[in-house]
Amino acid sequence: MAHKPSETRYQAMQYRRCGNSGLLLPAMSLGLWHNFGYVNNFENSRDLIKTAFDSGITHFDLANNYGPPPGSAEENFGRILHLDFRGYRDEMIISSKAGYTMWEGPYGDWGSKKYLISSLDQSLKRMRLDYVDIFYHHRPDPDTPLEETMTALDLMVRQGKALYVGISNYKPAEAASAIEILNRLGTPCLIHQPKYSMFERWVEEDLLDLLANKGVGCIPFSPLAQGLLTDKYLKGIPTDSRVATSGVFLKESHLTPEKLETITRLNDIAQQRGQKLAHMALAWILKDPRITSVLIGASKPEQITDSLKALENTNFSSEELEAINSILG
Repeated sequence: MAHKPSETRYQAMQYRRCGNSGLLLPAMSLGLWHNFGYVNNFENSRDLIKTAFDSGITHFDLANNYGPPPGSAEENFGRILHLDFRGYRDEMIISSKAGYTMWEGPYGDWGSKKYLISSLDQSLKRMRLDYVDIFYHHRPDPDTPLEETMTALDLMVRQGKALYVGISNYKPAEAASAIEILNRLGTPCLIHQPKYSMFERWVEEDLLDLLANKGVGCIPFSPLAQGLLTDKYLKGIPTDSRVATSGVFLKESHLTPEKLETITRLNDIAQQRGQKLAHMALAWILKDPRITSVLIGASKPEQITDSLKALENTNFSSEELEAINSILG
């Protein structure tokens, strides 16, 4: 039986305009990087999507290589759409990307038109879709002319396979060039997806101002620094944590005494604000009007509803910001 979404789902969420476009995105979007592949429990993945949609999260962010194995997150998401959301496609913003290694040989990686068009076609088949709402180039390609890569994004829109296009992991100079080319082609860059958190602040130097000036949205990923910006590790390493179970992107060696001291001091400020550290870390990103949305991940449905509590207070006093900046150095 198809899922019957909550009738109050749009009352629970804030929506923000994406750059100069007509598109509104939820302040929090769900990333399907982990927990949606073949190695994961399918029924749990269904529950995650249902919980997100019932909470007003309309934007679901994927990529060709999400899983594991690569491609399986899109395939499982397509099954969930077919089983539970057949009547709700027009209420969803679905994004995908290509730019990392997806298949063997010279045509399954980086930024050639051959790779990008082929990858999007494969993604659409896996998700059982006619189009995606947003298609990103996942990372800059140092060897392919940027004009070729951006022309491929423009072609996708003209073919009706994507409504909007974006870029991810582009540094300011690269982003400026990509935005200029897309504007010239007549397919504006909708959004940029950079890595941004209290522990990774490079976007503040030039990128956020560039995006605001050019009318491009911003949707940071990894806002909790793979779980470091939570209270999860303040009393040791939990057996079900990412460090203990995979250790691929977050390793025990990252939990240095200095890092733990920083996390503890940030946690003290969060408690003074009446928030968990994770809530404060998300709110700290969302305080900036140049941010359109922030990507959250979840392995349990209750983690989604818990993350939404960050929206209850995204205001920071000058004293709080000063204290946070002092701690972060």
